[in-house]
Amino acid sequence: DQFDSLDKHTQWGIDFLERYAKFVKERIEIEQNYAKQLRNLVKKYCPKRSSKDEEPRFTSCIAFFNILNELNDYAGQREVVAEEMAHRVYGELMRYAHDLKTERKMHLQEGRKAQQYLDMCWKQMDNSKKKFERECREAEKAQQSYERLDNDTNATKADVEKAKQQLNLRTHMADENKNEYAAQLQNFNGEQHKHFYVVIPQIYKQLQEMDERRTIKLSECYRGFADSERKVIPIISKCLEGMILAAKSVDERRDSQMVVDSFKSGFEPPGDFPFEDYSQHIYRTISDGTISASKQESGKVDAKTTVGKAKGKLWLFGKKPKPQSPPLTPTSLFTSSTPNGSQFLTFSIEPVHYCMNEIKTGKPRIPSFRSLKRGWSVKMGPALEDFSHLPPEQRRKKLQQRIDELNRELQKESDQKDALNKMKDVYEKNPQMGDPGSLQPKLAETMNNIDRLRMEIHKNEAWLSEVEGKTGGRGDRRHSSDINHLVTQGRESPEGSYTDDANQEVRGPPQQHGHHEFDDEFEDDDPLPAIGHCKAIYPFDGHNEGTLAMKEGEVLYIIEEDKGDGWTRARRQNGEEGYVPTSYIDVTLEKNSKGAVTYI
Repeated sequence: DQFDSLDKHTQWGIDFLERYAKFVKERIEIEQNYAKQLRNLVKKYCPKRSSKDEEPRFTSCIAFFNILNELNDYAGQREVVAEEMAHRVYGELMRYAHDLKTERKMHLQEGRKAQQYLDMCWKQMDNSKKKFERECREAEKAQQSYERLDNDTNATKADVEKAKQQLNLRTHMADENKNEYAAQLQNFNGEQHKHFYVVIPQIYKQLQEMDERRTIKLSECYRGFADSERKVIPIISKCLEGMILAAKSVDERRDSQMVVDSFKSGFEPPGDFPFEDYSQHIYRTISDGTISASKQESGKVDAKTTVGKAKGKLWLFGKKPKPQSPPLTPTSLFTSSTPNGSQFLTFSIEPVHYCMNEIKTGKPRIPSFRSLKRGWSVKMGPALEDFSHLPPEQRRKKLQQRIDELNRELQKESDQKDALNKMKDVYEKNPQMGDPGSLQPKLAETMNNIDRLRMEIHKNEAWLSEVEGKTGGRGDRRHSSDINHLVTQGRESPEGSYTDDANQEVRGPPQQHGHHEFDDEFEDDDPLPAIGHCKAIYPFDGHNEGTLAMKEGEVLYIIEEDKGDGWTRARRQNGEEGYVPTSYIDVTLEKNSKGAVTYI
């Protein structure tokens, strides 16, 4: 009798199941959005490394990037949770809800059919009952009519007989309807008993089992909802442990040492400034054409120069001063006598000037305007190739890195050459496997690459030895050369390396100029005198800037000997100058030639 109530309850159960499925779906969307936002956050703060120089080196940076990686893995685990919930909970709930609706519909249809059948049986029984009742009334009326005619003396025998026949007919029909009613009543009672004791209880039992399965399914989904997250807890714990390990890996001492190594210049601190006595001009003897007069004039010049330079000291913590000539102080001037008795001025550079000059070597040096004629540029050329624009320590590191890279490339090319030679030997022994001549172009290209890499390694090693030589014995060499010369000018090789040439003639102090800027007032120096001649044994292309092309058998003038870097400076008859490989020429030096250069 509670069929409608059960109908409403089962419908509520399905609605609750779908509501929970909707809850799981929204939770899945939250997990997916959370993971997506975490990945976007990691991507936003991850470094965009375009070169090796931009890779993180500090332990704090490396730890942060490790934390980002762990967070990215954590976001992946959130995606795993969402996928597990979608597959194990939400998908299962949606499939079960569909099956549950189908099963509930079937049970309700069976219950309605049973109720309809019972109603039909009741209608048949009721109809037979009403018919039996009607026939009984008709039979009673026929009975009364017969008795009235039978007692009436005026009635004819025919009327009485007809009334009797009608009574018999109605009585017979009443008996038949009585029997039919009794059968219908018995049938209805049986169906009603079956309906309430068999059919409906069975349907209710099926609905109960269906609702219990729905409840069990909800319980399983609740458990699966929690298990989806519990499964990833160990991995999430590892991610968090990785973050803790990354935090513990931060080493402040190592980071500080990296900062020191990164910015270590290799420059020596400037020495003490000498005392400059400006009171000497008070006691000097005014006499034109004497040494004292020359000292007075130079002292005046020094006063202006020194005052102008006093603003830019301590450049390590401020603005770096522009290159300028050493000041001429009274302490840096003294007189010397020649054998014929004449006197001349000799300049001596104090240690502080040596320090300042060494500081100025942090930028590319241009010894004379002749460098421009050879095509060297401060911004484009060997100044960038040999890292001469960097401080000594940083330059040494860069050169060492380049040498290591070139050695690795050379090893690869050597291995390739060995492989090509082995393949060539195999082809020569077994011509059917291939043509040995087909490997010749590749072999020649490999040999050219090997030669090129060896020249590059030799060139960079020369620069490295120059830097190491400067940082190792800078003080003694500089001091000894500065005693006899005001300024030591450098000569460049084709690779851009500088060497201290003690015999380069210097007309006077170098012109002051700004960083990488040249004035139009520079005048070209006089051409260097020839110290010999040479004959080209092999042809040389001279593609590199600053080199001189030559043909086999061509005769050239030598104006500078090989300084140990494998290059000799030569000049044609038309005045064109440049460097040529020493191993490509046959050198003949002239003894006692004017301007001959000797290198120690």
